[in-house]
Amino acid sequence: MNIIFTKKLKFPVLLIVFSFFIFSCKNEEKKALKETEIETTSTNENSEPFFKLSLAQWSLHRTFNDEGVSPFKFAEMSKNMGFEGLEYVNHLYINQIQEMGFDAVIDSLNTLSKKYAIENVLIMVDGEGDLADPSEDVRNMAVENHKKWIDAAAKLGCHSIRVNTFGTNDPAIWKTAVVDGLKKLSAYAATKNINVLCENHGWLSSDADLLMEAVNEVNMENCGTLPDFGNWCVKRKDGAKWGECEEEYKDKYKGIELMMPEAKAVSAKAYDFDENGNETTLDFVRILNTVKNAGYSGFIGVEYEGDRLSEKEGIIAIKDLLLKASTQLKN
Repeated sequence: MNIIFTKKLKFPVLLIVFSFFIFSCKNEEKKALKETEIETTSTNENSEPFFKLSLAQWSLHRTFNDEGVSPFKFAEMSKNMGFEGLEYVNHLYINQIQEMGFDAVIDSLNTLSKKYAIENVLIMVDGEGDLADPSEDVRNMAVENHKKWIDAAAKLGCHSIRVNTFGTNDPAIWKTAVVDGLKKLSAYAATKNINVLCENHGWLSSDADLLMEAVNEVNMENCGTLPDFGNWCVKRKDGAKWGECEEEYKDKYKGIELMMPEAKAVSAKAYDFDENGNETTLDFVRILNTVKNAGYSGFIGVEYEGDRLSEKEGIIAIKDLLLKASTQLKN
């Protein structure tokens, strides 16, 4: 049936049709925008983190020291928990070195890392002398003691060793001494293409301002830092290296920011977690923003230091928190 519009009806009908067309276009525009927002959010949540995950062997020190599990199981255990890299602790192999010899231990670690297709990242060196001792003879001995671990790191394909800078708590004496110790050790490490990293690991190394003055004075490409999320105690009771803390560095977030420009490794230490899986004393999102903004894209080592959870539970909790926090970054 043909419908004939009169002049009186034609304009209102056209207006209704035009309005419906505009309304439909706006709806489609809103729908497209909403779909884009959903897609963007989804991409952010599922995107790969800017870092790789390694496991600090200290996270399992009770497993190896108290439960009698062989530290040679480290590569296998790390791989099974989904890690890509290994961060060794030298003194967890004291007994094995005494029984097998130094070279045999390093060869075994190399074989195991290849077997489980996991990367050797660094060695945390403890108990080999104080690189900031006021006595030059003592410092020189400490440098000599560290050299075998530099050789071991090179053999394993690690990029660094982590050292301690104990020796004195007098800032003026410490700075002169530690610069000397680090320069001598870094000079040898450079011949092996290995970095010497200073961690905020207690005493004056946890005073980020002073530590960075020393590292900058050393002024060597292979002498850098390993910022730890925790470890901000600058003074312990009775002057002990470890134990009850009497004084902490003023601002741990500022400390990490100061250390990041020279960072060649990063340690994600955590102590405990709330019901949402967040660390109770550390803002992981804030720290990861600092790490990312510094241009860092290497390994972040998981280091569980708590007592409430089992070591494995604590390790997984940190790993999950790092991955969750990486989806909440500003940029």
